[in-house]
Amino acid sequence: MKNVLKQSTMLTWPVFVFACLTLFLGCGSEPQPSRKTLKVAATTTMVADLAAAVVGENGEVHGLMGPGVDPHLYKATAGDVNTLQSADLILYNGLHLEGRMADLLVRLGRRGKLVYAVTEGVPESELLEPEEFAGHYDPHVWFDPNLWSYCVDTVVEAMSEADPANAEAYEQRGLKVKSEYEALREWGEAYVNQIPEDKRILVTSHDAYNYFGQAFGFQVVGVQGISTMSEAGLADIVKISEFIKEKEIKAIFVESSVSPATIQRISKDSGTRIGGELFSDAMGLKGHLESAPDGSSFDVGTYKGMFKHNLVTIVEALK
Repeated sequence: MKNVLKQSTMLTWPVFVFACLTLFLGCGSEPQPSRKTLKVAATTTMVADLAAAVVGENGEVHGLMGPGVDPHLYKATAGDVNTLQSADLILYNGLHLEGRMADLLVRLGRRGKLVYAVTEGVPESELLEPEEFAGHYDPHVWFDPNLWSYCVDTVVEAMSEADPANAEAYEQRGLKVKSEYEALREWGEAYVNQIPEDKRILVTSHDAYNYFGQAFGFQVVGVQGISTMSEAGLADIVKISEFIKEKEIKAIFVESSVSPATIQRISKDSGTRIGGELFSDAMGLKGHLESAPDGSSFDVGTYKGMFKHNLVTIVEALK
């Protein structure tokens, strides 16, 4: 009987010690962060890129619009509606950029879906209100990295509301993204210095670059208005062609999401070459790498890469 009891005690003692050790270590360890997969739906490529940078490993982002898509004219498909309805959070640019989706986004918000316009955080004092767009602000704020940084705060706030357990992770990533945007702005300011101030005139398809012009000292001339829904008339084409001749502008630019026909006509009429294609309302193809004159490479399917492509294209054509 004693032998049986002894054997039983010897068998259970290691198990007892292991259980105590596990309990002890469990009490002293830090709680593991939540790994919830936050489902985010984003409208434009720029908003999707920003959302992906902030959500990191804690979620996934589904962008509705791809490269070359014009958000001014975009209509949501049946698949888009399903994506929006199944998302935990919807992010869009706002300021009437996604004009034809506005009613749908409002309806989803009224039904209790978390819907955020990323530009909500941009101070009104820093928004531009062009004369031809009276009563509405220019929505193309991403062309100034400093203004786009305000949108980071809105995205962090939105994700923290949708997924409070990972709020700290979103906050930390947001700070990192903002520092990257600040460095991008500084790089741009230095790079633009290759062009004399009196030669900083940017002629493009539509009036999307006013924030860029304000940030980097360019006079911006858009053939069409601030929205691609308007069209340039013959008088506009003649007027801009004469302006180009008068100012001896070396190059003008087409845009990736706007028909090049009008700029091609102006190039022919004015005798000025087309300096390249700029990204305006959409970024480029993800994974498509380009190189800057200094040898550095960038992916035009990212916000930073899109911005560098535009600035390098403009400077190299006009300097």
